Amino acid sequence: MTKQISLDTFISNLASKAPVPGGGGASALGGAIGSALGSMVGNLTLGKKKYAEFEPDIRQILEKLDRNQQELLELIDKDAAAFEPLSRAYSLPKNTEEELAQKESILEEALLSASLVPMEIMHKAMDALELLEELSYKGTRIAISDIAVGVQFLRSALLGASMNIFINTKSMKNREQADKLNQEADTLIQSGSSLADSIYQRIFDTLR
Repeated sequence: MTKQISLDTFISNLASKAPVPGGGGASALGGAIGSALGSMVGNLTLGKKKYAEFEPDIRQILEKLDRNQQELLELIDKDAAAFEPLSRAYSLPKNTEEELAQKESILEEALLSASLVPMEIMHKAMDALELLEELSYKGTRIAISDIAVGVQFLRSALLGASMNIFINTKSMKNREQADKLNQEADTLIQSGSSLADSIYQRIFDTLR
């Protein structure tokens, strides 16, 4: 989350009618939480004799998860920054053919920019899911349930961010660009959801 405001303020802003933060920022925050839960499990695993053989792997996972968390928090601000020019573009005048052409050009560029940030959120969520999968085998069993919780946050982040892509690509005039973004998002949805579901179900089965 943005370092300038507290979680309480972020939630209050999210609940208000302010244009940002919105679904993209919320998705990024959820992804950071999911990633942080993985870090918690990794930190609980370090120093335990039972998992000594995995310690080098765990340390590497923790480094990657820490970077992932920070990048997702930064994406909250990036998502808000990308939405502002899009919001302004929708308000541009279109009284003449020249104004209309200019508006469509600016809007197209803004739609693309506003789609790239949630796409990045999706990729970061996917990266973290792969790290949590490894942790689900190598991390301490006493916190295995937290891996399952983290996986669900990351799954929501991935699916939530995709909605911000689809709502923008739907308005794009450049259908080739829109289709390319949609296909990339669809692939991430399929692979990410499948991975998240398999991790969650495997953990669920060990606890029931």
